This record gives sequence, C-alpha cells and structure tokens, in this order.
Amino acid sequence: MAATCLSVRRARAAHAGPPVRVLALHGLAASGTTWRAYAEHAAPAVELWTAELPWGPAGGAAWSHAGDPAEWIGRALAEVPGGVDVLVAHSFAAVLALEYLAAAGPAARPRAAVLVSPFHRRRPEDFHWDTAQHYLSVFQDVFDEALRLGSTRALPAQTRRDMALVVRDGVGPYGWLRFYESYLRSPFVDVDRVDVPVLVVAGDGDRFAPPEDAEELAAALPHGRRTLLPDCGHFPMTERAGAFAHAVHALLAELWPAAFGPSTRAS
Repeated sequence: MAATCLSVRRARAAHAGPPVRVLALHGLAASGTTWRAYAEHAAPAVELWTAELPWGPAGGAAWSHAGDPAEWIGRALAEVPGGVDVLVAHSFAAVLALEYLAAAGPAARPRAAVLVSPFHRRRPEDFHWDTAQHYLSVFQDVFDEALRLGSTRALPAQTRRDMALVVRDGVGPYGWLRFYESYLRSPFVDVDRVDVPVLVVAGDGDRFAPPEDAEELAAALPHGRRTLLPDCGHFPMTERAGAFAHAVHALLAELWPAAFGPSTRAS
C-alpha cells in the first residue's frame, strides 16, 4: 500500500488558544468531509485535523488486499504536527482505533478518544451465521444513508440507491471482509489496556452499529462513558451535529478546563 493512500490536513484552526488538536477519522467509503458539520459546532479551542484514509473513495481497493488496516490509525496520528490530543473515529475507523489504543504504548496514545457508532461485541458467541448474512444484506444501506445525509441536494430514492450500489461495489468483497474481520476481532481486544478517557457516541436509531454495542463497550472500558443521541442513526456528527459537539465538549472540558470552560461551550 502506497503512502499516498493517506493524507492529513488541518480542517479548522482553533479560534482561541492554546489549541487542543483533534484528529477525526472517517468510516468505510467516506471522507474527511464527514466532519464538516462538527467543525462548524466545535468549541473555539479545537484545532480540527481530518484524514483521507485508504478506505475512502479515492483509496482504491489495495488497502483491503494486504496488511492490517489498524496500522493506518497510527500512521494518521503520526502525520499531525505536534501530536494529537484527542482521537475521534467513526464506524469502521472506530473499530480500528480501539485496536490501536489497546496495542499502543502510553507515549503513542492521545490523551482521550471519541468512538462514534462503533461495531463492538464483548463475546465471540455473540456472532452467528445470521450476523454475517445481516451485514451482507444491509451493506449498501449504510452508503445510501450517507448519501442522503451528505448530498447538497435531495436525490430521488432510486438514484441514491443506484449510487449506493456503486459505492458498495467499489469497496468490494475484500473491503467488506476487512470490515467484518475487524468486527469479529472486537471481543478479543484487550480494552483494559485503554487507560485514557473514551467517550462512546451512538444514535438510538442506528440500524448498522447497534446501540447495544456502544453501551457494552463503554461499560467495559476502564474510563469509558456513553452518550446516546435520540432520533439519530449511524452518523451522529452529521444528524445531530450540535448535540454531538456538546458531548465532545463535555469530555474535553474535563481534561482542559481552562480551554473549555463555560465561556467556550460548543455552539
């Protein structure tokens, strides 16, 4: 996999200093634009960085054919000048970020993390044959939802459906298998090693990453807490951007009270 599969850019400068550097990672077949709404609502002290990861639209299929995709989490963190204070990851990237946090040494971890709509199960026996069948059958639906939320104009349902199938076919069976392999590994991640504060955010109407996954993960983490957003699906940072930003703000205010006090609340 070529290094050109990864790019990191500053999406928003802090409006008040000193800045707290936040790196946000997108899910499967998504891009850094996933975090556009959060950038508009984030607290003034947030310096937001986003990554274009190999499993995005421009990455091609090579990432899914070799190597461990969790390695890209560390590579993205290393690209941010001055280091990352808070890692935010959505969906597929959240699964990989948890693996990274559990395996990395203390010096390589950010001070906190936010895992958004994660796929996580606590016991191997929680997976069944029909689990795989379910995720095969709804795989294109998550792309349909992303297109519905992210399009600048309303698309006819059939047009959106056709576009979602194109995205699905671009990810391909190897990409789906990488997603499902990571999900299957989740019971074996040593979450006790994740000794930083972790906020787990989920939508109560998520049809793809069950809210129960988020609840069990937050309960298992040594310093985990969960925020469940009502009337929200798989993309809380887009669907409920203000509420999402407030949840992130509450976490950051605990760690950087001077930078995230009452006068610097997320809007």
